[in-house]
Amino acid sequence: MIKTYHKLVRDRIPEIIGSSGKSCITEVLSDQEYLRMIDAKLDEELAEYHADPNIEELADLIEVIHAAAIARGYSIEQLEQIRAEKAAERGGFRKKILLKEVHEGA
Repeated sequence: MIKTYHKLVRDRIPEIIGSSGKSCITEVLSDQEYLRMIDAKLDEELAEYHADPNIEELADLIEVIHAAAIARGYSIEQLEQIRAEKAAERGGFRKKILLKEVHEGA
């Protein structure tokens, strides 16, 4: 039986498939195609988190976010620095604030 996929997978998936006695066909993507597929993977992982909001799905999202940052030439340290700067300047989301209206003028 052959199952057909067209999705980005973690680096060790072909090895894991092989160790289970199966074989697979893969290809290494161009940089441009990789960026397109990493964005699709973000959508996929976010949908999986929405379907089942557990810590494993959050970890998968973080892994793909890290890969997307690196693919665009950023380091994880840069990503974290920008996140921390924005949190310091604008805050995080811990206070659970829902903005409902903004009134212009007095």
